[in-house]
Amino acid sequence: MSAVSNHGGTPYYFVPGPSRHPAMAALGLFFVILGAGQWINGAGWGAYSLAAGMIIWLATLYQWFGDAIRESEGGQYSDRIDVSFRWSMSWFIFSEVMFFAAFFGALYWARVHSVPMLGNIDHQLLWPDFKAIWPSAAAGATASPAGTVDAFSTMGPWPIPTINTALLLTSGVTLTIAHHALLADKRSKTIFWMWITVLLGVVFLGFQVYEYMHAYNDLNLKLTSGIYGSTFFMLTGFHGFHVFVGMLMLLFITLRLTKGHFNSKHHFGFEGAAWYWHFVDVVWLGLYLIVYWM
Repeated sequence: MSAVSNHGGTPYYFVPGPSRHPAMAALGLFFVILGAGQWINGAGWGAYSLAAGMIIWLATLYQWFGDAIRESEGGQYSDRIDVSFRWSMSWFIFSEVMFFAAFFGALYWARVHSVPMLGNIDHQLLWPDFKAIWPSAAAGATASPAGTVDAFSTMGPWPIPTINTALLLTSGVTLTIAHHALLADKRSKTIFWMWITVLLGVVFLGFQVYEYMHAYNDLNLKLTSGIYGSTFFMLTGFHGFHVFVGMLMLLFITLRLTKGHFNSKHHFGFEGAAWYWHFVDVVWLGLYLIVYWM
């Protein structure tokens, strides 16, 4: 997505020829879902199906992205393609916003409606020992009168979540510096700050892995820790996956920069990854305040 030009033989709107990539990607994902479902339910062969599906899927994506890069560098993409890419990325990020809106909505509904409702007088016959407080941290004293949830400690904002907030905010600054350097055609400076941004993303993920280990081993906070554990890992885990995807985007863009694929006029591949990374930053700020502080 770098060589956007409408000169010479570049078509008004490039239409690629028939491709096996969509079918192969779907096949890989089929084996991923099949294998994951069977593995979780105790079938040993599910792990092999999952691994095979991931290999097929990743190999297909590698070839598919490679074709798109060659088409771009070959001058096949006109200004109309550039507009199409921008709209596509915008709608993709909007769909991701809706994902997180649903998850934040689940947390809001649990805290503001479900837990208080289960503690009102109408439910005292069913749950006489239920206390409608958040979070459900101690069996028998809070939201688990039947003892189905083991006692656990909640995850506070200090130190790891706060450190990760600083890392992501810093990565947004370094990415912006890299963008301005690219606009000024300072390729070496762009590449340097992009590597710094990628490194900050890797460090963030490392801290999150440590946070999860701490939650499981020291706080007894797990996916099975009631509605608090479910929403905590759903929100932080889904966001962590987005950080991983965004970090890969930035890594591949950095590698393309080293090959001279972008310039100050035509670099939407860079901009699209930057949009995604800034979106991930903004979501984390909301998550940091609502999940860790409130």
